Amino acid sequence: MSQYILAIDQGTSGTKCIIFDNKGKEVCKSTEPLKTHYLEDGFVEQEPQVIYKNVIDAVTKCVAAFTSSGGKIEAISACGISNQRETFVLWNGHGKPLYNAVVWQCKRSIEVCAQLESKGLKEQIKDKTGLLIDPYFSGSKVIWLHQHIAEVKQAIDNGNAYFGTIDTWLLYNLTGGKQYLTDYTNASRTLFFNLHTLTWDQDLLRAFGLQKLQLPEVKASATDFGKTDFEGLFPAPVPVYAMIGDSHAAAFGEGCFEKGEAKATLGTGCSILIDTGTTLPQSNKGFVSTICWSTEAEIHYALEGVIVSCGSIIEWMKNEMGLFTNIAETEAMAKSVTDNNGVFLIPAFSGLGSPHWDMSRKAELKGLTFDCKKNHIVRAALETIAFQIREIIDYMEVNGKLKLKSLSINGGMTSNRFVLDFLATLLGKNLYYGVKDASSLGAALLAGLKTGIFPNLSVIKQLIGEKAAILPGPANDYHQQVYKQWQQYMLGK
Repeated sequence: MSQYILAIDQGTSGTKCIIFDNKGKEVCKSTEPLKTHYLEDGFVEQEPQVIYKNVIDAVTKCVAAFTSSGGKIEAISACGISNQRETFVLWNGHGKPLYNAVVWQCKRSIEVCAQLESKGLKEQIKDKTGLLIDPYFSGSKVIWLHQHIAEVKQAIDNGNAYFGTIDTWLLYNLTGGKQYLTDYTNASRTLFFNLHTLTWDQDLLRAFGLQKLQLPEVKASATDFGKTDFEGLFPAPVPVYAMIGDSHAAAFGEGCFEKGEAKATLGTGCSILIDTGTTLPQSNKGFVSTICWSTEAEIHYALEGVIVSCGSIIEWMKNEMGLFTNIAETEAMAKSVTDNNGVFLIPAFSGLGSPHWDMSRKAELKGLTFDCKKNHIVRAALETIAFQIREIIDYMEVNGKLKLKSLSINGGMTSNRFVLDFLATLLGKNLYYGVKDASSLGAALLAGLKTGIFPNLSVIKQLIGEKAAILPGPANDYHQQVYKQWQQYMLGK
């Protein structure tokens, strides 16, 4: 009997469930949209039970499609989970959420970050965790809840508050509360995890006033995380053999196994990860050090540049501005004009990530005149996605002293050929693409590696195969000129 792997990719905007065969090929897929609550003052939340139901619904539909086409449910031998990373849930000993899930985009902890800075914790946090003091990461928002929500404060102080990123929350529910675990990649996004010791840092937790917070056991991304029957959907429990943050899963799915190999995921936000091999790189004020992926045999580290607003910009232009009805229209709109007509977008809808790390910055449209058409505004939005990626890569190559060997791109925005062509010409480098649903694939490949379906990384590299390349267009002044002007605007000039 052929063996199959069930991959769950629980993202910000929804959950994908994909069943892969033993060649790493997609067999069937389902997608369930997820509602996000964008509230006043930059608060962003999701409902924990809705997230879990979202996953169950996606799995149910995917398995139904698999079996209706002749697949045997017993042939699904393992499950892998990738997840939106810094989003977290707090729950009590009975498994009841103490508050909504706080999403990675949420900016409620700006003042908390200022408090941590004033306590002189900046260097200690950077040295231990590889991260920066910023609302993007989970820890500062846990502190905010502890300070402002009485039920949360009481539970934490009584040792009855359980913290988990979304992988942990899903696993806890999928196993009926039996498994309370996470992996290195998700742990490394919390401000609580020491990259040197690969353990929760008790000194930092005390400094944060969170020393009684319950934290999950941390394991490699590909290991035994327990079993689940998905609320009785499966006749026998299926082992969960991989859990990994979605951006890291995408790096693995793209085959970033060697130093200098990088990927950029163009989703709601954008994460650019460059594999640094088995050496932990030193973090910098403009980028973070993190764990790229891990097995029980080895750990690969990475430098990461974080773009807070990527595809979410285009969603906003559709939903709030009404500039188009379908995101697919934006490619033709951008190509219908020869340039941006002097229009530039500062993409700080939820503040700025790498290399600026300014969560107080607001989004701006620059250069509007009466002869500007909506197509110019759309083009400016698409160009700013490419500008942000170029800015981060330049910064990491110079300050991270790391040469980019290859750049693979994935995510929803890669369907827009204008963005890809513009980015390749702006960078003056080949872009590689063609891996669909890279996060799901990465989770599946890791689970398959653990179960033995895929014997080693060399076999996985062969399965991924050669990817299509987008070559830079003819050198011209326009790309460089508009990029330099955008940089000046980003600096407030």
